[in-house]
Amino acid sequence: MRAVGCPGYGRCVSYREHPVPPELRALAECVWISDAPPAPEQVDVLPDGCMDLFTTGSAVLVAGPDTAPHPYSRPAGLPSVGVRFRPGVLPALLATPAATVRDARVPLGDLAPEAARRGAALLESGAPPARVLLTISGWLPGTPPEAGVRVAAHRLAGGSSAADTADALGWTTRSLHRRCVAAFGYGPALLRRVLRFRRALALLRAGVDLAEVAASAGYADQPHLSREVRALAGLAPGQVARGANRSTPVPSGSWTVA
Repeated sequence: MRAVGCPGYGRCVSYREHPVPPELRALAECVWISDAPPAPEQVDVLPDGCMDLFTTGSAVLVAGPDTAPHPYSRPAGLPSVGVRFRPGVLPALLATPAATVRDARVPLGDLAPEAARRGAALLESGAPPARVLLTISGWLPGTPPEAGVRVAAHRLAGGSSAADTADALGWTTRSLHRRCVAAFGYGPALLRRVLRFRRALALLRAGVDLAEVAASAGYADQPHLSREVRALAGLAPGQVARGANRSTPVPSGSWTVA
């Protein structure tokens, strides 16, 4: 998840990203830490194709894939820590189709009870939350996703059509759609839109001119960019670039898909 105005795009000093251990880099993008807000806050978390494990206390939650801005409320005084998994990875590790947690935030215990129980015990013992979340990833009941899922995300992020992506993988378009829904929470057309949107947001946050953002991110033209940003962020591109909303402590997802 990533919020409007989130420091992952350079706007919020309370938010920091740290690399994951080398053995987890194929699975996770980063560990993120966000300081406790001084007052309760609610912002929109934006779609990015990623899923996170995160905690604000003794419980661990799963952030499912979003299809639209997701309102997130957080009380004052609670820092947040999370692990952002690469697109398609966490559903495989959880042995749970991504579509079952689409647009939702659910307790890890609902999906992986034993991992949640052991993680809660570690948190209660005072272990650092980031270390606990990374440890939990090794206790999840599933296995890493098949290579084809990663290839599909990479091709779709680059603008490939569903038909061309399916052909390249030796799949039917129906099989591609089924695998995308299970791995990412939505079909290839929406996944392509979301990944393109992430790329556009990164460019907007970097101060790139709107016309150049549209061309570089793969939109037909600037009006197309504006329509898509409004649909997925609820704001105009210029508002997103200026950080029109306050930042959230629970962002997610860089735009790159390796």
